[in-house]
Amino acid sequence: MTFIIQLAVVIVATKIAGHASVRWLGQPAVLGELIVGILVGPALLGWIPDSEMMHVFSEIGVLMLMFIAGLETNLEDLRNSARSSSAVALGGVILPLGFGYLAGTLLGMDTSHAIFLGLILSATSVSISVQTLKELGKLQSKESMTLLGAAVLDDVLVIVLLAFAMSIFGDSDTSIWWIVGEKIFFFASAILVAWKGVPWLLRLFGRLKVSEPAISLAIVLCFIFAWYADLLGVAGIIGSFIAGTALAQTSFKATIERKIEPVAYGIFVPVFFVSIGLKVTFNGIFDQVWFIIGITLIAVLTKFIGSGFGAWMTGFSPLSSFRIGSGMVSRGEVALILASIGIEAHLLAQKYFTPLILVVILTTLITPPLLKILFEKEKAPARANK
Repeated sequence: MTFIIQLAVVIVATKIAGHASVRWLGQPAVLGELIVGILVGPALLGWIPDSEMMHVFSEIGVLMLMFIAGLETNLEDLRNSARSSSAVALGGVILPLGFGYLAGTLLGMDTSHAIFLGLILSATSVSISVQTLKELGKLQSKESMTLLGAAVLDDVLVIVLLAFAMSIFGDSDTSIWWIVGEKIFFFASAILVAWKGVPWLLRLFGRLKVSEPAISLAIVLCFIFAWYADLLGVAGIIGSFIAGTALAQTSFKATIERKIEPVAYGIFVPVFFVSIGLKVTFNGIFDQVWFIIGITLIAVLTKFIGSGFGAWMTGFSPLSSFRIGSGMVSRGEVALILASIGIEAHLLAQKYFTPLILVVILTTLITPPLLKILFEKEKAPARANK
């Protein structure tokens, strides 16, 4: 029963904080929802622990968030942005990896630890950007399509590079070619099933004489695709995004979206936003304050410049390039997972774990206001002419 009360506190707190963020700070609601996690979590008030149940609900929340993003994605626009997405992803990996390695070397880390620091900084979690763009009404824009494609490619690049690093420096005996083959097999098989299997399953389930068969199947597909992605070493959010994109091509799209959104945004997505703040602890923070500031600056600038440059090189205007670069800044849950892997594989020193978690949180908090500022730039001339 304790968890039920904690869940009630989380839902109420996120809604109030989200309203305050919009009304009083002029920022997207997601910023307030992220901050309230720090407030009610172990770092400050201690009302909500970082428990296993919270983790499960937050996992469901981020999967549903990316599933809904897939539902709202135009597949043709995603295909058209493939070239730009590739350049954005490449720029967003090369610069953070290089400067992260350099920073690690300057801090006295050995080669393996410095490379792993660069890999953590190379990660991108687009879930926060997706929610922010949705609130701003820009999820269908060309910049957003490029962002979504780039985030998927970024994840694949970082996972492959992580596999190389762990095979060279870690304890893993798995062949690098086997790991790369797993990723190729996942995308080939997932896309085939999404293309051929999902429409057939929906038609089949649609005939069942039970309540909401299509909605039930949609949720099942979201979870199965996420599980399958995780099984083959790809982030679960990519699997749920593919499932959403597949369902978006069917006649059930509008019904699924209309009925899943209230459940997702009413219960699970708020827990995901709060769960990020629950990771924060201020123990020993003052001993590492310059590390946190320095690595945060590197994390923000390298993604902003690297991904933005990739966008600019493929024909985006400077303003659009800045928007895309800012959307790639958030490291979110992907970097948190990498940091945990680093501890287990002895590629990240324990003393840097908490400071890096704070760096991840800071990049996540910076993203919503940065996107809002840049997307509102286009409105200023229109007001000035009136």
